[in-house]
Amino acid sequence: MSTDKLRIDFSGTGGEHRGNLNAPRAVTLACVLYFLRVLVGKPIPLNSGCLRHVELIVPEPSLLAPGRGRAVAGGNVETSQRVVDVLLGAAGLLAGSQGTMNNLSFGDGSYGYYETIAGGAGAGNGFHGASAVHVHMTNTRITDAEVLERRFPVRVLEHAVRRGSGGDGEFRGGDGVRRRLAFLAPTRVSILSERRSRGAFGLAQGGAGAPGQNLHNAAPLPGAAAFDVAPGDEVTLLTPGGGGYGPPQPKP
Repeated sequence: MSTDKLRIDFSGTGGEHRGNLNAPRAVTLACVLYFLRVLVGKPIPLNSGCLRHVELIVPEPSLLAPGRGRAVAGGNVETSQRVVDVLLGAAGLLAGSQGTMNNLSFGDGSYGYYETIAGGAGAGNGFHGASAVHVHMTNTRITDAEVLERRFPVRVLEHAVRRGSGGDGEFRGGDGVRRRLAFLAPTRVSILSERRSRGAFGLAQGGAGAPGQNLHNAAPLPGAAAFDVAPGDEVTLLTPGGGGYGPPQPKP
């Protein structure tokens, strides 16, 4: 049996983030385990034995192994997605997926609600990316609109596939989602999202996916925002599309 080890080297990773996007080393390790399970293509035990033949290099302190006292709330939900994209992209297996969980929360002193919103998956050699799905490190389901509207002062005005947001290519990236909510009472809203300035990367000359966008009424919001809404206000999240794979084919 060969004793050669697979080296996964994160040397060159940026320093600790001044916000909350730092991913604890345990989260980075979970991303690596997920990547290995994808490579194997069948269930494997989730224990230290999986990494016996893996040499993992993570600089410390860094974005992927922060020191004590650094904020890490966004590391698990946001940075983890990007780590998996990097690993699959480096292996040439999959274009970038939406790269975010599009975390949306709102409430007041009497209630709180939190959801993550689907987007586009990256394409690969021989297949298109899936549209309007949670990708990689996400494991949540969104609340049914009827339940959400019955329990909280909000209306779901739109929840639809964001057509054309996937990257072009021989195999297209998956499309993101359009989600538009109207609020019926004064509420505090928070959004934590990524890939708002640049879209998911394509592979093998495939095109990038469309970046996401957040809106309060008609006004654009940054990827991370906390703000108050009044009755009648709308909040819209356009989630990112996945990257395409292969050069675009001529139109017939």
